[in-house]
This record gives sequence, structure tokens and C-alpha cells, in this order.
Amino acid sequence: MIISSYPTTHKFEHIPTRIYADSSKASRDVAQQIADLIRHKQGKGQPAVLGLATGSTPVGVYNELVRMHREEGLSFRNVVSFNLDEYYPMQPEALQSYHRFMREYLFDLVDIDPANVHVPDGTLTLEEVEAYCASYESKIEQLGGLDIQILGIGRTGHIGFNEPGSALNSRTRLISLDHITVRDAASDFFHEANVPKRAITMGVGTILEAKSVILMAWGEGKAPIIQEAVEGPVSELIPATYLQKHPNATVILDEASSAELTRVKAPWLVGRCNWDDKLIRSAVIWLCQTVDKSILKLTDHDYSEHGMGDLITEFGSAYRVNIKVFNELQHTITGWPGGKPDTDDTYRPERRDPAKKRVIIFSPHPDDDVISMGGTLIRLVEQGHEVHVAYQVSGNIAVFDDAAVRFIDFALDFAKEFGQDADRVAELYQESRSFLDRKKPGDVDSDEIKYIKGLIRKGEAKSACRYCGIPDERAHFLDMPFYETGTVKKKPLGEEDVQIIMNLIEEIKPHQIYAAGDLSDPHGTHRVCLQAIFEAIERLKDQAWMDDCWVWLYRGAWQEWGIEDIEMAVPISPIELQRKREAIFKHQSQKDSALFPGNDPREFWQRAEDRNRNTAQIYDQLGLPEYEAIEAFVRYHFD
Repeated sequence: MIISSYPTTHKFEHIPTRIYADSSKASRDVAQQIADLIRHKQGKGQPAVLGLATGSTPVGVYNELVRMHREEGLSFRNVVSFNLDEYYPMQPEALQSYHRFMREYLFDLVDIDPANVHVPDGTLTLEEVEAYCASYESKIEQLGGLDIQILGIGRTGHIGFNEPGSALNSRTRLISLDHITVRDAASDFFHEANVPKRAITMGVGTILEAKSVILMAWGEGKAPIIQEAVEGPVSELIPATYLQKHPNATVILDEASSAELTRVKAPWLVGRCNWDDKLIRSAVIWLCQTVDKSILKLTDHDYSEHGMGDLITEFGSAYRVNIKVFNELQHTITGWPGGKPDTDDTYRPERRDPAKKRVIIFSPHPDDDVISMGGTLIRLVEQGHEVHVAYQVSGNIAVFDDAAVRFIDFALDFAKEFGQDADRVAELYQESRSFLDRKKPGDVDSDEIKYIKGLIRKGEAKSACRYCGIPDERAHFLDMPFYETGTVKKKPLGEEDVQIIMNLIEEIKPHQIYAAGDLSDPHGTHRVCLQAIFEAIERLKDQAWMDDCWVWLYRGAWQEWGIEDIEMAVPISPIELQRKREAIFKHQSQKDSALFPGNDPREFWQRAEDRNRNTAQIYDQLGLPEYEAIEAFVRYHFD
């Protein structure tokens, strides 16, 4: 369904924008628009000319089109496609090639004529590129232009690979990639150094000549640039803003990517609101940050001057609103994440009983637990709870090759020293060295190398657990199959993945489950891991013991919960913050330079500490107690 809980006035928005509850429904609606066009053109005996995009954003659209082809008979025989872009140089069979992407997600799965498929050629010589780009433009023009152009958006605001500075009338051409774009692509290429520095892309002018343009964006990470693209002025510094000049452009968002739009973030500035508790809390926090006051210092005048006079009318005075929100935030703070025994828990985020709880902390990768909630983890252990940590995937693709060689070298020396089967270890060492010497950037590791890298991550995780006081038998390595492809692209979540999660939950019967709600990791593992947990919980929720199981979602590695969302805030002292840092340091293969750092150049421990300190600082600025740091949680209600 399309979100409609906020006012429908869009006076700050310069492009028609639709917000959906989730990307799945949005993708189905976009796919339906494309299917309607294809069928309409078929009825007239005309080609449907599609401008297509790559990346994670349009995958849901392509999946739905494939389903419609298989189940509803949607034919692509009259479709002519032109892709936006391709890295340069790039071989069409390379893992990162957009030729390969389109074949795997769409072209090989439907009945499109291969002669009607056009993807920019990354194998050309430099001397051939200019003429090729002119020919690409000419083919589009001869067909009467693009009927629909599908777009994603990059963090720089690029559409296609039209980076900041691209001209309004630019055409298909070879361009140099912005350093932010290169960094964002690093996870696909196994390191920033392997990312091509150039690409062939359709121009802004080419895109704007399409009869219809649909720009899609999913997730929290896209929210800031979407706000600039939709509400900001037209600027060559943010090429997506050029879409404001198109007569038939639409922006399609999920709830998370719309978070910075005024009608979502501050709907009281747009029109009258239906004030529920969460909106009131969001408004008061926003007002405090806008006027630089703590909650209890806000006045009737502050509310009236910032579009919230009707809230004062409803409550009677600023004082009443202030006290309500202040108490709500104060009640989120607890030093007892497992519940405080023998205490009135009416206003505490967690129950007091049972005093000693069984706890499962699900960690997508082998370090997310300590990065995102290491302080809370240590406190749960020290307060006597039975804490289990479940590492959902091996994390083997995130280990550098030289680290694998170093550990095999150690195993060889160890075997020789203690009279073990040194010959077999030596053979493995030679095989591994030979493989890695031949390996090209982006190549998939051999099974032996993947196993060795998995052992490295496993050993680091066990070391961190022991440091935090968790015995080896309570560290569970689930090795969910969806992850084990050896590449950034993973398999879809399968039944075996869900069963693995269900089996562990049924075995432990926890009173608390902690799971990563941090969905902006660069290659989507967190999202799939959380999906598996939710599916397992859905299947188990009718079990009697599940009535006593509460689920808490943490963040921290990639972003943090907004203050208005937080339901449990666990203060972290300076000493506890240092202990958390030491636990993170146990993950040595991710220290100093992680293989997949994402778009944040800081080390993971630095990101976590800065976010934890920032949360504490905001609580302090709102007039609540001052702490060194705070880890934040939101409760997931599955009933």
C-alpha cells in the first residue's frame, strides 16, 4: 500500500513523489506500469522502448516482470531495451558487468530478442568510444525515443553515471567516476582499488527526452540525497534535480528512503496533522534541535512559531507536551537491558522477571554483535544472564588474501614443529599460494580459501566472545547457505536458512532476542539475515514459550536509530566503552582496513563510538542525564 498517514500536501516537493510501505509493493507497481506499456504497444504492433538500470534498486522490478512472463504470459518480443551505463573497461562476462547483471536478472529469463538488447560496450578501445556513443544515441532516436526510463540514484545524486557537473544537454559519453561513486562500488569489486575509474553512460539530455521517467530509491541511506533531489533547487551539482524539469517524471520511494522529506520528517510544516504519540515525540525533538533548547525549556511561542500551534491547543500548554515527551524519553533509559530484578518495572523498557534470562544475540557477520551492542552484551553477561551469540554468516569474503596465506603459513610451521601431517598442510599451502597468485580482482575464492577465511573470522569471533565472558559453547556459527557464493551477490533466502534460525531459537527458547535492524550494509547481508529471523519468529510465535520472548533490534555499524524511535537506551560508561573497543579489536582481519568498509572511511570501532557518543549527546541536549555513550534499541512486536 502507498503510505498515506501523513498530510497529502506536497508543497515542498518539485517532482511528483509516491511513498510505499515497502520496496516490494513499489517494485510490483512499477513492473505493472512497464507491463501495461508493453501490452499496449503490442496491441498497436509497435515496439516498447525501455531504458533500463542496474544495481540493487531495480531487482524487485525485474523479478516481478519475470514472474509476469512465466505466470501471466507477458511477452517481451516487442521490447527494445537500452541500458543506462556500463563500467569502462569491462568484459561482458565479468562478475561486475552490467551485461551479465541484465542477463542474470532479466534477459535470459524472458523471451526478449537478443538483437533488441543494447548495453554500453565496455570492451571498446578509447578511439572507438566516441563513434559508438553517437551510434547508441542514433539507435534510440530512430525508434522514436525511450518510452520509459528507469533510474536509481547514487549518493552524489547521479543518475546513470552522470556525476555532479554533468550538463543538462549531455549525451551518451565516456565519463570519469566521482570518488564517492568509486567508494560505493568497492564492495562489488572486492576493494576500491579494483573499481574502474570510468564508465560509458547515457547523458542527462538523453534521459530527459524519455516520454516517462521513474526514479526509484530504497533504504535509509538514500534519504538525504532524495530530499535534495525532490525538494532542492535544480543544480548541476546534483544531476537528479534535472528531473524537476521533466513533464512526466515520478519518484518512487519506500518509507525509509522518504525519511528526510518534509512531509515525513516535519509534516506540521506542510499542513494539519493527526498527532499520535510517535509524531508528538518526533515533533518535540525536532523543535528542540531547531531552537537549540532542552525539552523542558520549550515555550508556547516556540511551538506556535514552528507550525505546531494546534498541538498546544490540543494539550493546553507547552508544559504538558514537554512533560509527556520528557518522561517518555526518560523511561527509555536503563542500565539493566535484561530487566532489573526486584524493582517496579512499570516504566522500564524491559521486564524484571525472570531475573536471569536466556538471551540470543544474532550477529549477521562475525563482528556485528560487539560493534553494534558490545557494551550491552558485556552488561548482560555481567548481570548473570545466559547469553548466546549466533553468527549468521561466515563473513569469509571480507578477509584479505594475504591474511589467508599468513594463517596457512602458521599452520604449516605448527605441523612441522609438532610432527603433524605437515605434507598435507604443505600441499594445501602450495595449492593456495598458486591459486591466489593466479587470482584476478573479483575472482571467486576456491573452496579451500573460503574455508580458511571462514576459520579466521570464526577464531576472531570466539576470541571476542571469551573476552566478553561468553563461553565457547554459547557461540554458535550458523553458516547460513544463502551467503556462501564467494561473491558479493548472494542467493535468495531459502528454506534451509530459515530452518537453521528456527532450530536455534527452539533449542534455547530465549526470553530475549537481539537482531540487527541496521539495513544499510553495502551488500545487503543484514537485510537477508533479519528477514530470516522474522520468518522464523512468525512460524514459531504460536509456541507457548514465545509469549515470554521479546525481540530487540540494534543498529550501529552503518547508522543509528533516531531518538524518536528508541525504546531502550543503555548507557555506556567510559570504561565499558573501552572494553567494547577491545572486543572489536579481537576481529583483527577487519581492523585498520576492512575489505568492505562501505561509504564510511572510519574504522568500525570509530563509527560505533561516534554514534554511541552522539546518541548520548542528543539525550543530554534534550535535558536528560549526561552519559559517555548510549547503545539504542527498538522493540519488534511480532504478535
